[in-house]
Amino acid sequence: MDLVSAGIGLGVGAGVCCAVLFLRRSRLLLGRAELLDGARGEILALRREEEIRLKDEEIRRREEFDRQHDRRRLEWEEQERRLSKKEASFDRKFELIELKERHLDQQAQKQKEREEDLASLVEEQREQVEQGKTRLLEIAEMTREQARAAALGRFEEELQDEAAEMLRRSLERVEEEVEVRALKILAHAVQRLAVSYTSESATTTVPLPNDDMKGRIIGREGRNIRAIEKATGVDVIIDDTPGVVVISCFDNVRREVARRALVKLVEDGRIQPGRIEEITAETRREVEEDIRKTARKVLHELDIARVDARLQDCVGRLKYRSSYGQNQLDHAVEVSYLAAAIAAEMNLDPALARRCGLLHDIGKALDHEQQGGHPAIGAELARKCKEPPEVVNSIAAHHGDVPYESVYAVIAQVADALSAARPGARRDTLERYIQRLEKLERIACGFPGVEAAFAIQAGREIRVLVDSTRVDDGTALLRAREIARKIESELVYPGEVKVTIIRELRVTEYAR
Repeated sequence: MDLVSAGIGLGVGAGVCCAVLFLRRSRLLLGRAELLDGARGEILALRREEEIRLKDEEIRRREEFDRQHDRRRLEWEEQERRLSKKEASFDRKFELIELKERHLDQQAQKQKEREEDLASLVEEQREQVEQGKTRLLEIAEMTREQARAAALGRFEEELQDEAAEMLRRSLERVEEEVEVRALKILAHAVQRLAVSYTSESATTTVPLPNDDMKGRIIGREGRNIRAIEKATGVDVIIDDTPGVVVISCFDNVRREVARRALVKLVEDGRIQPGRIEEITAETRREVEEDIRKTARKVLHELDIARVDARLQDCVGRLKYRSSYGQNQLDHAVEVSYLAAAIAAEMNLDPALARRCGLLHDIGKALDHEQQGGHPAIGAELARKCKEPPEVVNSIAAHHGDVPYESVYAVIAQVADALSAARPGARRDTLERYIQRLEKLERIACGFPGVEAAFAIQAGREIRVLVDSTRVDDGTALLRAREIARKIESELVYPGEVKVTIIRELRVTEYAR
């Protein structure tokens, strides 16, 4: 009984569970059906919206197409109207051209008829002239050749007289115009430039802090002052003048080196032969660098490019060169400006004229080192440095030693004369004095065994440094006499010249 009840209970429970599960499944199926119906509705709504959007897009595109079609149609109609106008214009032009052609044809026909009439008239006149000539020849009892010769003779005489008169008037007018033009050019060139001159002297003073420094400069038994004079090639004059030492030398470069070196030695205080040689070598390098800087500055101011390094060095050295008391670099710069001004007035190349003017005296930077005049030395240097032919000829011909090959050589010579002709620009006595001192040194250096020679005491003494290994004491006496005799035979000078031979044996060794 209990088992039956239990079975029945189990069966009822199972039935209830099945019923519950069936109900849940039915609900799920109903929910899914509802979801499917909703999805179908959404899909239909989306499809309708898409169809509507596509229809709207199609309508918009059709409208755009219609607008573009209308615009293009209007453009085509406008182009057709323009073409129609152009065609009508071309038609009118063609009609005018045809009218002009017909008119030209008529004019050509008339011209042809006139030429024929003129030809007939010319022929008639020729016949009349021939008849007249024949009649005249019959009256004059001359042949045709005789009449022609007589007429040509009279005509030739008249032409010669007229030509001579015209030539005379032309030459007079040209001479007047050339003179006025030349004076005007020179006046303009000179007015555009004004360079001040300072006469160079052969001495330089060096201030001293006190008079005790003079004794240190002289040194024990004069060894310091001898070392200074030997290293620099100048004459150091120490006298009773308080607070100064005088340096005398005709060579401005050597005098400047000595001045700077002495100033450094005085400031340093260590004055002895070894230090003197060291300071002198250092100062000489500084002066050479100053020469290069001066050359670069001058070339930049004159706007002269592509100059060889050798020429640049010579341009800088002109700063320490004087001619007749006139600073040579200032003179060269002024000649350069004057030449450029003259060339500009003559419608020539001012740059080339400026180059010719600057380099015209470049040989003066080397004439104390080489034989020959400065025009030939400068022209040879310019030729080696590949300067233009006009520049080379201007250098060689500015003193009239060689013929002028271009107008630039004449301009350089005129500018040089203008610069030198300034009142007080030059002093002839100083130039002759410097030339005498230079020749004095060249004579002494021409003997064997001579290392260097320095003219001092305004040319009243020359100090000759000889190689101690090649010249002994006895030979030194003979060499001094030989130099003195050659100076007597080749130079003209006031008073007497003292020849001093300096022979020094120096031995150096290092302790390590």
